Amino acid sequence: MTWQLKPRFDGEWVRLGDLGNTQAGGTPSSKHPEFFTGTIPWIGTTALNGGLLDESNAVKMITEEAVAKSATKIVPAGSIMVGIRVGVGKVAINAVPMCTSQDIVSITGIDTDQWNKEYISLALQYKAPILASQAQGATITGITSKTLKSITIPVLALSSQNVVVSQLRGIDRQIACAKKRLEFLGILVKSRFAEMFGDPVSNDRGWVVSTIKETASTYGDGPFGSNLKTSDYVDEGVRVIRLGNIQQGRFSEKDRSFVSYEKYELLKRYECLPGEIVIATLGDPILRACLVPGSCSPSIHKADCMYYEVDRNKLIPTFAMWAINHSSMLRRAMVDAHGQTRGRINSTQAGNLPMVVPPLALQQEFADFAAEVDKSRFVVRS
Repeated sequence: MTWQLKPRFDGEWVRLGDLGNTQAGGTPSSKHPEFFTGTIPWIGTTALNGGLLDESNAVKMITEEAVAKSATKIVPAGSIMVGIRVGVGKVAINAVPMCTSQDIVSITGIDTDQWNKEYISLALQYKAPILASQAQGATITGITSKTLKSITIPVLALSSQNVVVSQLRGIDRQIACAKKRLEFLGILVKSRFAEMFGDPVSNDRGWVVSTIKETASTYGDGPFGSNLKTSDYVDEGVRVIRLGNIQQGRFSEKDRSFVSYEKYELLKRYECLPGEIVIATLGDPILRACLVPGSCSPSIHKADCMYYEVDRNKLIPTFAMWAINHSSMLRRAMVDAHGQTRGRINSTQAGNLPMVVPPLALQQEFADFAAEVDKSRFVVRS
């Protein structure tokens, strides 16, 4: 869910534990593989998606013998399931009888003459951050069943609960529709790129071929080690572009970090100009690029974030960014990928990746098209 329920309510509240019976799940023993050949769905916290769950959400299908010989119990259909460990606060309702892991508590026996179960589920989704803040544990954090049962939700007349559910589900549908439109617009730009330029790695159109570094007026990695430490970050000041900000063709504002203007003066060689390109060479995927937005002025880039200021006599930034984000470029980068835990490529390897150089007029035509699509994206997001 991307919305949040924020009720302004001064009336009566009720404890979750007073709405029905609670029971924790359990896990059948993996020593008995024959237990996993049955017809009863078994789920873990990853299945808790805020909606209705059925057999398609099952991690395993277990037997009645597995139920009889383990701590798990069959949860009747229409129960509210809440994650208490790993996925603390995640919620779903089961549309069919199923079993759950020990990380889930199920609430059964809710009086449907007084309560809309979806209303309770939505209220719990709003409370999820509160539940998560109470999680404890050295390795695997979680909450107790007692903590869960103490959570309170507003008491509304059933008719009012139904209105809340209807309105919020309507918002869900609008959000889903908007996501589909944004996905379509992204595909539209990729299709236009392929139509105009083909594959930038195999270069089936026979364009002039160079490299990222050779087509740059400025190219390089961010500051390493003691040049930029965690202790250098401040609440506001000059923006630091980090790996989490760089998405494929999009700058994410979720990870906001800053350094002081004094620190910025010391690191000015790593300055990023709006409209130019930053490339992430670590994470998923290991090669992704976006344009520096106007909101990041001034800004600097961090290590593993390459700054690529193109030579405007050869390239237009929008074209170069989409070329880098092409699936064939990622496959080419994966050839050089290294690292035991997370794949990465270094600045030299990224700089040596191929870059086709079509005529500037053709690049500009594509950039103009992409800009019109971006306007449509802005309207959809608004």
